Amino acid sequence: MAEQLKIKLSIANRVYPLTIAPSQEEGLRKAAKKIEAMISQFEQNYSVRDKQDVLAMCALQFASQVEQKTIDKASVSKEVEEKLNALDQLLQEHISA
Repeated sequence: MAEQLKIKLSIANRVYPLTIAPSQEEGLRKAAKKIEAMISQFEQNYSVRDKQDVLAMCALQFASQVEQKTIDKASVSKEVEEKLNALDQLLQEHISA
């Protein structure tokens, strides 16, 4: 078993101790920084009294970004598939001619 790393991440003025694989550290630290930046942005732009509300908005923002990337990727995949099918059809017509 790979050696685990113990880190502490601060999010919304709370410290979260985690035990992780060393390969996860950079991603988790970057994610925590993004969450903190988003919290700050929401607090500056909206009158928010409760950290729970801010964290819920952060979660919604991140989840919507993931979903949108999934939708965009599916759209690109469909477009690529259509172009490959058209190219295949042209090749088949050229071969059979």
